[in-house]
Amino acid sequence: IIRLRSLNASTDISALARKVVEECKVIHPSKLAEVEHLLLYLQNRKKPSSKCKELLPFEGMEDWKHSVELATTLINILCFSSFSQFHGLITHYKIGALCMNIIEHELKKYDLWQDELEKKSKAFILFDPENQRLRKEHEKTLKKYQSLLVKQEQLLRVAFYLLLNLSEDTRTELKMRNKNIVHLLVKSLERDNEELLVLVVCFLKKLSIFLENKNDMAEMDTVKKLARLVSCEDEELMNITLRLLHNLSFDTGLHTKIVHVGLLRKLTDLLGDDTHKHIAMRIPYHISVDDKSKSMFAYTDCIPQLMQMVFEHGEERIDTELISFCINLAANKTNAQIICEGNGLKMLMKRALKLKDPLLMKMIRNISQHDGPLKQLFIDYVGYLAAQIKQEGDEEFVIECLGTMANLTIPVELKTNNCFTPNCRYLKVKVKCSAEDDLILEVVIMIGTVSMDNSCAVVLAKSGIISALIELLNAQQEDDEFVCQIIYVFYQMVFHQATRDVIIKDTQAPAYLIDLMHDKNVEIRQVCDNTLDIIAEYDEEWGKKIQSEKFRWHNSQWLEMVESRQMEDAEPYLYGDEPGALEQPDLFYSTDGMMAPEPGLSPDFYSQGNMLTVTVYAHLIHISFLSSGADGRPATAYGFRPDEPFFHSYSSTR
Repeated sequence: IIRLRSLNASTDISALARKVVEECKVIHPSKLAEVEHLLLYLQNRKKPSSKCKELLPFEGMEDWKHSVELATTLINILCFSSFSQFHGLITHYKIGALCMNIIEHELKKYDLWQDELEKKSKAFILFDPENQRLRKEHEKTLKKYQSLLVKQEQLLRVAFYLLLNLSEDTRTELKMRNKNIVHLLVKSLERDNEELLVLVVCFLKKLSIFLENKNDMAEMDTVKKLARLVSCEDEELMNITLRLLHNLSFDTGLHTKIVHVGLLRKLTDLLGDDTHKHIAMRIPYHISVDDKSKSMFAYTDCIPQLMQMVFEHGEERIDTELISFCINLAANKTNAQIICEGNGLKMLMKRALKLKDPLLMKMIRNISQHDGPLKQLFIDYVGYLAAQIKQEGDEEFVIECLGTMANLTIPVELKTNNCFTPNCRYLKVKVKCSAEDDLILEVVIMIGTVSMDNSCAVVLAKSGIISALIELLNAQQEDDEFVCQIIYVFYQMVFHQATRDVIIKDTQAPAYLIDLMHDKNVEIRQVCDNTLDIIAEYDEEWGKKIQSEKFRWHNSQWLEMVESRQMEDAEPYLYGDEPGALEQPDLFYSTDGMMAPEPGLSPDFYSQGNMLTVTVYAHLIHISFLSSGADGRPATAYGFRPDEPFFHSYSSTR
């Protein structure tokens, strides 16, 4: 607070201004003229009061609309807003709210200027472009507009600067948001003044860490307005713009927007710029997480630049951001093809095997998942990958090697003898041991892949791995991923006669599959159904049990539906008002349309007295439900053996 007790009509303003600047350390000497201008204004006021002498910046604020220069000077004098100790004083006099009113007013004036300038420009062009009078008038208007614009942007800069300082307090920032500060800032992005733009973008970056502000920016198409600033010459402005875009890129909804406005190519071009490449890489990395946007990188120079950066690391581990970016891109087939061009895959594999880098091997694993010619590129490396599996070392690296091999559904000879047979014992040991779940899961997936080959499946069956898988199924019955992958192994094995006989005759795998036939997980149900259909086709006894279980399930669902309808319906009869409606024999004793024939069952099955009447069958279903226990996957086998009687052995006559 500056107290001006000696200010009166006869005061030497120049001398007083020098004294104020000398004694007030927060006012820079360069502001002398502005202080003198303000003192002169206070001296000439009609009714000076003691209060305006005590608080020189605040009392002149009420006349800000009359002079842009005055408003700029008054706000500029409040340079002590940089110090949080003065924020309480500034807030007390509501200077922040006043600054927002000033900004809003000036932005409306700017829109009016733009409209007026556009109208005069059209009039000049349409009527007579060669008319000197109109030309001079147009040039005069344009010059006046540019002069006003310079003064206005200076006012906006000092006003935003004060608000930015006050926003250190989140409560004050919330008040600003409620007064639509984001709208005012985004509107100001249309300007060309670099100093103003740096301040505005910096303010937006600070606000963007809050979800509500980020959503406001998304609604106002902020990304499109920022696109032109990414290629600007001002290094500071570009850097702060990239940081704002980085904050906004956490919103998955803005990924597509960044691509559509053409920012992706600009960002990838900055990967070669040492000044901006680190922050420029983070934005496309976030975009690469979105599967819909991955393919867009194939139309830029991004992938060749990333590959060059990977190989420039020498013996050192690759930066986490860089390799994570590459891993995401490799999940897209088109990108993977670009990565493998030339000796790309060879150099990646050589580096991964030498350094035992699990993240680089994860990138290779993503490449290996794509069908087509890409898988054939791995033919020369199957032996090297198989050798890594048996070695003791980094478990994460071994997991990625297993996953890569599991993806290689390539010709049979690659997995037999030299590559697969030596690793069969390792696979069985890992299935039975107490290793990490991730490692065991990759082993199961690997077994499922090699089981596609008849000779490999025979080796696995003879090794006793099927029993180990059933034990693992019991232990991991609550993990859908484990259950699905183990069932997939059985599905692959039942295609081959040797392994099919082992599964059907020597194990209780079919019983477990029947248990899981009605699992809540859709994928598990689908794999179970496909596997059981094959088993039913080749084994008559299991086929009858599978058929009966399916029939039992469908009837139980029908009974449940009937009971629920009876509880909801207030009518005395479900099928109408006729009490004898349910006694019509043609409703129950005809088998036509009751169930579709299942693979592996002959028509004789329905004509040998094995078809139950609904009354008796419903009774059996009810008993079965009472003894079935809690929902979920059972920990033991189905609960019967092939020599036990089954539901379809009961019969009833008309």
